[in-house]
Amino acid sequence: MRIHIHTLGCKVNQFESAALETMLSERGHQITAEETGLDAAVINTCAVTAEAGRKSRQAARHLKELNPDALIALCGCWSQADAGAAAALGDVVFGSGDKAGFVEALERAFSEKKSFSSVDNALERRDFELLPAGSPEGRTRALLKIEDGCVNFCSYCIIPYTRGRVRSLPLEACAVEAEKLARQGYREIVLTGIEIASYGAELPEKPTLTDAVEAAAKAAPSCRIRLGSLEPRVVTEDFCRRLSALPNLCPHFHLSLQSGCDRTLSGMRRKYDTARFYASVALLRSCFDNCGLTADLITGFPGETEADHRETMAFIEKCAFSSMHVFPYSVRPGTAAARMEQLPRAVKEARAREAAAAARRMKERFLEAQIGKTLSVLFETEEEGVWTGHAGNYCEVRARGGALRNTVANVQITGVSNGALWGNVLL
Repeated sequence: MRIHIHTLGCKVNQFESAALETMLSERGHQITAEETGLDAAVINTCAVTAEAGRKSRQAARHLKELNPDALIALCGCWSQADAGAAAALGDVVFGSGDKAGFVEALERAFSEKKSFSSVDNALERRDFELLPAGSPEGRTRALLKIEDGCVNFCSYCIIPYTRGRVRSLPLEACAVEAEKLARQGYREIVLTGIEIASYGAELPEKPTLTDAVEAAAKAAPSCRIRLGSLEPRVVTEDFCRRLSALPNLCPHFHLSLQSGCDRTLSGMRRKYDTARFYASVALLRSCFDNCGLTADLITGFPGETEADHRETMAFIEKCAFSSMHVFPYSVRPGTAAARMEQLPRAVKEARAREAAAAARRMKERFLEAQIGKTLSVLFETEEEGVWTGHAGNYCEVRARGGALRNTVANVQITGVSNGALWGNVLL
């Protein structure tokens, strides 16, 4: 079959789409980036917001329009959450689990000209599905999923219901998979999951995220190790002391903030307050020199007053993030927050614009502070003689040079332009 895979959502979805690509290719199918002339179109859906669900449905309709005779196959969190609506759009409908079964169903649907649907109860899952790690051909950075599921049950989030309880890749497997990726030639491995701070909670030996990072870093010493999104509670003195001793750990930490107001955090059912969050920020800065600290922020959560928003604005300035993702609150049906009294869309969006402007200013200050420093950069792409890559602290860096793809080089930073650093490669 000639198959196109369309991916929405988070790094876990990106990892799982790459795994599907590998599994299908190994079975003799052709994976294409083109959207026409297909035998099958796979949509790996997302349900984190109502907008993500809308985009998932839109992608299925769009690909069917372009390929009226092709199979439409849906998997992921939106089809898990709304299997009935997904069945109206697809010939093969699975949820967020059992990717091996999904591949087999896709082949059977094609050969037998039948539809297949298999959506389980995610909360009943107990096993971690080991999938081939890596990324689409040509990438220098690989994703490695070490955890799935979440039991935080934040009031705005449906993901615990679409992904189930915490399940973790065993510690020895973390090392084995990291070593495989290093042998394949990747220079950076991103450890990802739905909620990696909870890594190992269900395993008999109770290993921690710190244990998993150490295992991967030591098994793949030629690779940089980068962490996915973190709950601030995982950042402790032990976490910082042990990870700062790893020479190949990227000094970049993405902390899940969501709000800088304690009243709003309580309404969101987050498991920390601003004091605990700031303690994590201070710990990281004290242990990792020139580290990048990035965060997510939701503006206009139900019940957020102007005073609450002002608290959040003051708090993000205090944290001085190197970059932020800012989103106006989006109602997700099926969550507790969806039943709360909502703020006007204009208010949510105005607050998002204000926060995004503050985030841009903070990023500019952080980038300007890099001038004169020497950063280790993994170069990834080239255009007209200019190479682009990312430093360990996740700053985007550009430089001229020879064949630098998939090379980690020291770069002396000389300036800032259009949100990126520029510098000279040190030979």
